[in-house]
Amino acid sequence: MRAPLRPHELDVPGFHRIEVVEEAASTNGELAAAVRAEPDAWPAPSALVAEHQTAGRGRAGRSWATPPRASLIVSVVLRPSVPAARLGWLPLLAGASVVRAVSPDDDGPGGLAVKWPNDVLVRADRPAPGLGGYRKVAGVLAEVLPTGGAGTPAAVVLGIGLNVSQDRDELPVATASSLALAGFGELDRTPLLATLLTELTDAVGRWEQAGGDPVGSGLADECGRVSATLGTRVRAELAGGSGTVEGEALRLDATGALVIRTDDGEERAVSAGDVHHLR
Repeated sequence: MRAPLRPHELDVPGFHRIEVVEEAASTNGELAAAVRAEPDAWPAPSALVAEHQTAGRGRAGRSWATPPRASLIVSVVLRPSVPAARLGWLPLLAGASVVRAVSPDDDGPGGLAVKWPNDVLVRADRPAPGLGGYRKVAGVLAEVLPTGGAGTPAAVVLGIGLNVSQDRDELPVATASSLALAGFGELDRTPLLATLLTELTDAVGRWEQAGGDPVGSGLADECGRVSATLGTRVRAELAGGSGTVEGEALRLDATGALVIRTDDGEERAVSAGDVHHLR
């Protein structure tokens, strides 16, 4: 039987509230509803954590579930004091925070990396379609809430789902993996969660101090070092069925968009869509 989280050990500096529940349909959905209903009860940063999620929300309306106590399922409410145009960096900062929490020396046995814009990957022994030599081990979803008045930073619910101890038959798709399957051994989820939340608030704090500037904060370089996307040939399927862009992934721009150089030399900034690694 998998061990439960130990909430009394989740005293993370800077956090006002960390609530652990046995089950949630979607931590993002439930936290967003709670913040709308009673914002003062969830000051930023606060977190809702579920041992078991039955209807997790992914990008493009995708849903997923997790076995009890096999993952870290956490949603955090933030109010980052940065220009709204820079909020696209939040999923990238969260992905890099996952990498640092799991493998702080950047040389873990699974070789974690971030796939633009919101997936964390782990090295695999066989290529997977759209992922190259990786499998997905974590996903991130950021949702901006229409709360607060003029001059008040927007509330953002940032959800992270990290596969920790799943066996192969517990994974939702063949392109997924878990830290256990990648060779990270039996990880204690409680200190791992505390480290992840600490890394996340540290990154967001540095980002805010730099006024949302990813370069000035040093976070652009950090995200670049852990990117599985930059420097590869990709095909981006644009949001809303508005076509595709194929070429080399060059860099991230000031808003967190992925800049792709097409075969005819044109540089296109993609702010939303599904990216497939072609090699």
